[in-house]
Amino acid sequence: MTVDRGESGRVEVYGIRHHGPGSARAVRRALEDFKPGAVLIEGPPEADPIVELAGDPGMVPPVALLAYAPGQTPAPSGETAPGGTERQAAFWPFAEFSPEWQAIRYALDAGVPVRFCDLPAAHQLARSPEPEPPADQAVPDERPEESGEQAAGADEGEPAGEEAAEREIRMDPLGWLAKAAGYDDAERWWDDVVEHRHGGPSPFPAIAEAMTELREQLAALPGRGFTGLPAGYLEREEQREAHMRRTLRRALKEGHERVAVVCGAWHVPALLEKVPATRDDQTLRGLPKAKVAMTWVPWTHGRLANRSGYGAGVRSPGWYHHLFTAPDRPVERWLTEAARVLRDEDLHVSSAHVIEGVRLADALAALRGRPLAGLDEINEATRAVLCEGAELPVELIQRRMVVGERLGAVPDRTPMVPLQRDLEAERGRLRLKKSALDKEQDLDLRRPIDLDRSRLLHRLRLLNVDWGVPEEGGGRSKGTFRETWTLMWRPEFDVELIEASAWGTTVLGAATARAEAMAAHAGALPELTSVAERCLLADLGGALPAVMRALADRAAVDADVAHLMSALPALVRALRYGDVRGTSTGPLRTVVDGLVVRVCVGLPPAVGALDDDAAREMLAHIDAVHGALALLNDADHLERWRRTLHGVIDRSGLHGLLEGRLTRLLLDAGGLPDVADRMARSVSVGAAPERAAAWVEGFLSGGGLILVHDDDLLRLVDSWIAGLPGDSFTDVLPLLRRTFGGYASAERRTIGERVRHLDTPRAPARQDDQDHDPERASRAAATVLQILGWKAPA
Repeated sequence: MTVDRGESGRVEVYGIRHHGPGSARAVRRALEDFKPGAVLIEGPPEADPIVELAGDPGMVPPVALLAYAPGQTPAPSGETAPGGTERQAAFWPFAEFSPEWQAIRYALDAGVPVRFCDLPAAHQLARSPEPEPPADQAVPDERPEESGEQAAGADEGEPAGEEAAEREIRMDPLGWLAKAAGYDDAERWWDDVVEHRHGGPSPFPAIAEAMTELREQLAALPGRGFTGLPAGYLEREEQREAHMRRTLRRALKEGHERVAVVCGAWHVPALLEKVPATRDDQTLRGLPKAKVAMTWVPWTHGRLANRSGYGAGVRSPGWYHHLFTAPDRPVERWLTEAARVLRDEDLHVSSAHVIEGVRLADALAALRGRPLAGLDEINEATRAVLCEGAELPVELIQRRMVVGERLGAVPDRTPMVPLQRDLEAERGRLRLKKSALDKEQDLDLRRPIDLDRSRLLHRLRLLNVDWGVPEEGGGRSKGTFRETWTLMWRPEFDVELIEASAWGTTVLGAATARAEAMAAHAGALPELTSVAERCLLADLGGALPAVMRALADRAAVDADVAHLMSALPALVRALRYGDVRGTSTGPLRTVVDGLVVRVCVGLPPAVGALDDDAAREMLAHIDAVHGALALLNDADHLERWRRTLHGVIDRSGLHGLLEGRLTRLLLDAGGLPDVADRMARSVSVGAAPERAAAWVEGFLSGGGLILVHDDDLLRLVDSWIAGLPGDSFTDVLPLLRRTFGGYASAERRTIGERVRHLDTPRAPARQDDQDHDPERASRAAATVLQILGWKAPA
């Protein structure tokens, strides 16, 4: 809407939706027609010095302005700093279809000044904390909603029916206009009248008139028509609009005859209103102020979606990007792309499907009185025609196209902290690409470049930058020399890097300093062992001496055998895979040797008189230690551990779960010849059914293949189960179900077949099955040992 300020100049205010393709096209056309001498845009004024970067060819939206408080020191845990300082940072995202982005690009292309006019980030970050955003949102976004600062949705206790709908309308002023037009969805109404427009008269005068009328109507209602807003919200809006007017006055005083302002539609009446400068000065006087720095960071379409918690988000960023970049025949182009996505997943979709899908979408739009088939109609056509009613392909389209995961980019000359620069250099050296989609990366640690990649990803995880997440089990699912990672870059990692820069200027230096701090603040022995393992995986030789000293001191005074057992597996993994990585592990080996001895001494008295829960917890510890010692493969430690288990298994009062598990461990180790007799005693008629069931559960928890290959043990278990009285069988059934339910279906099926043929003698093995060629077998065994990373015996 145009306002003539007389001799001071002419002002055009464009009320927009912050992320809308129709608004973006309309703004660009309006600016080209108006040819302003200066452009003001809703956003933080601290970004004025770096706005010119938006014209760099290396700047590819979606991107975001990031304001942060420099010099914050993060806590060792990665949460709140020791001084109690909460994270101070905020994002202002821009997509290619954002009207503000198009306004910036117009001004830079036309060579006219472009400035931001919102309340400075220095004031916004210094104000009192507001309710926290959702857990997956790194920081609250300060950009307001286009529809009058739309508040949070109604609580669960809100009234139902017409009363709830009426309250929702009061919370969303655009809902008034949508309801008057016969719509029950304000966003769909806005899409129809603004975002789906192609050409025609400018929508901005009508938007300004509608918003003026709405603000006048709402001003007469309690709380200005809003309910459930955070404390101080309306006061902050007055401050924002006062600063916008102040910036506009300054632009006019500088002699610009034509000034264009691009802001949220809700603010248009406030900028057109003739408010004395002294009143705005009074509103802005004495505001708290914080020191802030500003930069550009890459953003993603997924983070533009309102489901991510972004206040000014939209439902379908991918769809809006499509509408902006393909204004001609958008429905046909969209369904054609959807067909390609489905074909890439080996789903049969033909051209006929696309043609029928377009017809259905257009027909639905006509029935509903819409000027163009919207996303609702297209989704219904996709589900019915292209996906033939199946939901999984629809979810694929939703994820890949409707939301999309386009990742933006910023030019190399963008302001960055040294830690960010170092990461970019390392990323380029190691040829690791950022991606907004999950990408699996297999690393072979025998290759120097893959080993360096692994070290970098582990170092970043120490800094709370989880760009890469290792596959469960440490990522080493394919052997000692292999790691599997899932890589996905998220915009908030830039904030994490800025915070982590307090630890150092390089990834290596920052990770080393943080590891030392984590070791100094660790509260329990398992935490220290985890730090030690992460140091070895990240090759932090500078941090290891301090971590090892802390670990040795803590292990020497910790008398809780459960703590010692919890600590041992991580240390053994670190020792084992530290060797693989070529990392010095001498001090760690000393700690491991001492822990093994102390565990073996402390285990016998720790297993007496345990209840069911404590026995199950101890079972987990015993299994973990047993697996760790097998991985360590030290003959002395293995022998000491077996002697300890032999001494424990015959202790009176030992819980049946533990006795059964120890029996199985010793049987697998080849050191228990009387297993059948032990099982017979444990499941005899005189044994309590609950204890017998616990013994069987412990014995079989290592897998059921032993029952497939040992008919005597299988016959004992079968006879015990068959001889249980009805009540006892009902009592032990949950334990048996839990035991056998953990086996693979093929394993259970084979056990069932063996039970059915227990009375049928096995066929004698053929002679050729027993013969083998020792020379050929030795070559195969050597290959397997090499894969496992073990040395073949001389």
